[in-house]
Amino acid sequence: MDTAEPLPLRERKKALTRQSILTAADRLFERRGYDNVTVAEIADAANVSVKTLFVYFHSKEDLAFPDDWLIESILTALRERDPQTSPASTVVDVIISALDEADNNLGIEGYHRAYGESQALRAGLMRVWADYEDQVTAQLASEHGGDASPGDRLLAIQLIGIARLATAPETRAALAGLSWAASARKLTQLLKEAANILP
Repeated sequence: MDTAEPLPLRERKKALTRQSILTAADRLFERRGYDNVTVAEIADAANVSVKTLFVYFHSKEDLAFPDDWLIESILTALRERDPQTSPASTVVDVIISALDEADNNLGIEGYHRAYGESQALRAGLMRVWADYEDQVTAQLASEHGGDASPGDRLLAIQLIGIARLATAPETRAALAGLSWAASARKLTQLLKEAANILP
């Protein structure tokens, strides 16, 4: 039985407004490409003012990278993993689990923002990966109770590299034309091969 208290009306309205903005941005980005959509157009499509949009999101770029579900899932899995399970296998399991839960109609493209080849998005994604590496480095350091070492940093880079591989252009090219089931199997194979060469 769910005994969680419902959110107050004000909080529910804020959540709905945030989701409305994200939905409008997602729809416009996919239809016209990230670079060809303005913040004003997104606000208009979401029926809010530009000022209101900036209450919820600091920049247009934030609308393309709004969720931290991947890094949160990775950090939780690393914290809770069996000591006999390698960090690399743990990260692969997180990605495969996310694939299993994805809408079959999305396939691997569910992990790639198909908003066009925008330099702004590429730069933003690099910042996201760098932030993820920082967080994984801190998690690895906490496991041995000391300051982060160069080894922790290197392993974090490698672990986030596995996540990046899932949506890399080369991976998408390798999966092009495959059915969702076939692409999921192929991606699983690629990720496990990557994990096998890491600690």
